[in-house]
Amino acid sequence: MRIWSKISAYYKKIDRFSHLLVGMPSYDKYVEYMEKFHPNETPQTQREFFKEALEKKYGAGSSRCC
Repeated sequence: MRIWSKISAYYKKIDRFSHLLVGMPSYDKYVEYMEKFHPNETPQTQREFFKEALEKKYGAGSSRCC
């Protein structure tokens, strides 16, 4: 059982690193933040979180090429 917890922890580190590498925020970090600082609020779903992140990064509905 201990090996699976190590594998899980390693996977989370790789996942966080890969998201930072491409400029995407970490959903796990977001959930940790919400639990710590906004415990009475319901966090966004993972789908909502990444949709909002993509809209912030690339602009929602933007038709400009540059």
